Amino acid sequence: MRSASPAFAATLVGALLFWIPANAQPDIRIMAVTEFIDDNVRPWLAEPVILNAIIAQNAAHAQLSQAAIDDLDARWRTELTRAERSMIEAQLSNPLSLYLKGQQRAAGGLITEIFVMDNRGLNVGQSDITSDYWQGDETKWQASFREGVLHIEEAERDESTQLMQTQASLPIRDPRSGAVIGTITFGVNLDAL
Repeated sequence: MRSASPAFAATLVGALLFWIPANAQPDIRIMAVTEFIDDNVRPWLAEPVILNAIIAQNAAHAQLSQAAIDDLDARWRTELTRAERSMIEAQLSNPLSLYLKGQQRAAGGLITEIFVMDNRGLNVGQSDITSDYWQGDETKWQASFREGVLHIEEAERDESTQLMQTQASLPIRDPRSGAVIGTITFGVNLDAL
């Protein structure tokens, strides 16, 4: 396939810009969430507790098949309905989860949840129980891990808390190589932002 000439590309971009209304405003919520992330969350991504936990789990899960991942996810979902929750309790009490709980508390209600995932989309640590253990089939993980970009989901009112919230996901990179090694997702309380 031949690539378009620079003149054609410039004409196409100009034509597309013509169709954007002159009074179009950027989404204020997205701008506020992005600013909050830049000021308050990005600094965490270089913390050894986050990086070391992801690196260790990536190594431990390097040989997992999709069937094994599905089994782990099914076990997690089963434990959600039981009194015996050894997998969930181990996850919620690991050093990364304790760190994330502290970060959520320190945010004073601006952050509603935090979870970190490995390079397979499996939870490494979290501030609260998630509905599943494997996030690899969800857009939040795919956009932040595979595409290496910030992903902000549509705002929704949480039925249980009645808070207007969104989830934002970021890639976590190895500080030496720059390669994406995992992701972080956190809920932002838009009513408090």
